Amino acid sequence: MRLKKWLVSPLNKERAAQIAEEYGLPFFLAMLLEIRGAHQRDQIEELLGERSELSDPFLTADMDVAAERIRRALDDFEKIAIYGDYDADGVTATAILYSYLESCGGNVMYYIPEREGEGYGLNKTAVEFLHNRQVNLIITVDNGIASIKEAEYVKELGMELIVTDHHRVQEALPDAVAVVDPHRPDDTSPYKHFAGVGVAFKLIMALEGNDCDLEGLLENYADLVAVGTIGDVVPLTGENRVLVRKGLQLLSRSDRLGIRELLEHAGMLGRELSAGNVAFSIVPRINATGRIGSPSRAVRLLVSEDPDEARELAEEICDDNDCRRQIESELFQSALEDLREHPERLYDRVLVVAGREWHHGVIGIVAARLVDHFGKPCMVISHSEEQAKGSGRSVDGFSLFEALCSCSELFTKFGGHPMAAGISLPTENIEAFRVAVNRYAATVPAAIPTLRIDCKLRPATLTPQLPGLLQALEPFGTDNPPPLFGLYSMKLEKITAVGEGKHLRLTFSRDGTVQNCMLFHTPAKLFPYEPGDELDLAVTLDAKEYRGEMQLSVFIRDMKLTALDTDALIRGKLTFEKYKRGDDLTLEDAQELLPDYTDFAMLYRFLRERGGWSGGAALLLYRLDGGKMGYARLLTALEVFAERGLLMLEQSGEQLKIELCETENKVNLLESPILCDINQIKEDGVAHD
Repeated sequence: MRLKKWLVSPLNKERAAQIAEEYGLPFFLAMLLEIRGAHQRDQIEELLGERSELSDPFLTADMDVAAERIRRALDDFEKIAIYGDYDADGVTATAILYSYLESCGGNVMYYIPEREGEGYGLNKTAVEFLHNRQVNLIITVDNGIASIKEAEYVKELGMELIVTDHHRVQEALPDAVAVVDPHRPDDTSPYKHFAGVGVAFKLIMALEGNDCDLEGLLENYADLVAVGTIGDVVPLTGENRVLVRKGLQLLSRSDRLGIRELLEHAGMLGRELSAGNVAFSIVPRINATGRIGSPSRAVRLLVSEDPDEARELAEEICDDNDCRRQIESELFQSALEDLREHPERLYDRVLVVAGREWHHGVIGIVAARLVDHFGKPCMVISHSEEQAKGSGRSVDGFSLFEALCSCSELFTKFGGHPMAAGISLPTENIEAFRVAVNRYAATVPAAIPTLRIDCKLRPATLTPQLPGLLQALEPFGTDNPPPLFGLYSMKLEKITAVGEGKHLRLTFSRDGTVQNCMLFHTPAKLFPYEPGDELDLAVTLDAKEYRGEMQLSVFIRDMKLTALDTDALIRGKLTFEKYKRGDDLTLEDAQELLPDYTDFAMLYRFLRERGGWSGGAALLLYRLDGGKMGYARLLTALEVFAERGLLMLEQSGEQLKIELCETENKVNLLESPILCDINQIKEDGVAHD
């Protein structure tokens, strides 16, 4: 389990009781509403799904201009091209706008750029292709806001452009007939957090005008809007909740051939769907078409009315998803190997890994896995001899988009969100980017991975009825995550392997109550704790009927030793990384880093008795002396032992693999350059060159 700061949300029990009484709600549900900041009637109604309004689309800047131009194109039977993107958001946005304009009798086609060769957004080759197809009007969905030069080229060729996008606006807007993006500085629309498909749906509302049959539009398109919105991991708040809630109702009984085929392949057909299982079933399969092969197949699948075509396309796409998993796994290992070959980079504030001809289709997923592994923002770059493309993911508290803006002169193109972004740049600029993005990161507060607990629960209060109350807060997603509960000071009693040894059922006790909890995807040999350990658990709750009775299931999402001081661990880790980067250290930093003879002796004796160590550094610290030695001091001592040839040390994130080495001669630790360096800092009171 990766080192995180656990934060328990504040709870005002008196206000929760008032909410329960005023709205006739169970106290448990009222408590969660209060925790999540829903104190006013409109906030409560929004979370509970009692508000279903979508704002006037014409409040969005340029929406009236865009709608008027498209209507004219429809009336004159002009050739229209929907220019989308290869992810689930771009594909669903393309599908709904294409389907709508076709239903209006429009002369319409769609174009999805190939990730390999074309990349994200408008490109001149694609613009030329559309020009040769006699296209008069290009409408982008989920892209275009950063396509300044490409917009100029559209104009040079005598075509017109409408941009609809939801990505952050840069210094200039593209020169287009209309630029519809809720993040424009002059936009007055009340809700800003749509995915690209949400913006496209608002455009369809505008095209319907004053006679818009909103319920009819939702019935036709909300299923695809929900898939794209969930897939793009935008906040499930406000108007997005309206769209996703309606879309989930439709998906569960979908008559759209492509959706039914995907659900059948995922084993989800006929089941009640949540945002969570859509994110893990439909979304990856649609995304796979953009990562492996031609992404236009996904649009064909979603608009298909031919059962045979839909079946064949779904089979292809699911095969692509299996292939994607294999490539992703191999590339992740290559990225870890890149860091092993350059271990000094492990201490960077932003990890930048690069490889020659890495598959563009999976670098974003690999970036996300690296973030989860190391707890830091990460950019994964694939390069040829001259050109490179990168995809990045971040952690809460660090805006990757702002970081890229700080070194934008290094890129030929960039864009994205605070949590995810993409870049194109000359290969020769990769190292300069690594330096520049870390220089920027040094100017902002360190982003600490956090785990937000809604509230602590006592095991005695857990009942099969609680999960049913939580369903009122669906759909769950970004900014409205599934409720996470803390079970603190739980004594581990028993470890039982289940599911052919792939999973664990863990039995805990506290205050006379025994509670079984499930931990998935962890075989017993990789489970680091022992019966008798006292642990804090972060859990989710579910309940299913079994033999006529509702049975509660408790799923472990994270866990940590109760006795460890997480704040001290994080502080120690940051101090050690400061030293490894060569940053200026204070006297206090040096004191925190410097082990004494007793520390060395205790650690070496422990490792010798254990025959080395394989596991987390925090757990090693706890097993050693209950955490008293300190995290920074432990890591320093291990570095000194490795430097003096007493052990072999491999580190991956916070996981350590330690093997003791046989030595014939006595080793003088005091001659260690590391210790000499830190001692000099301690004497000087400041870092030295």
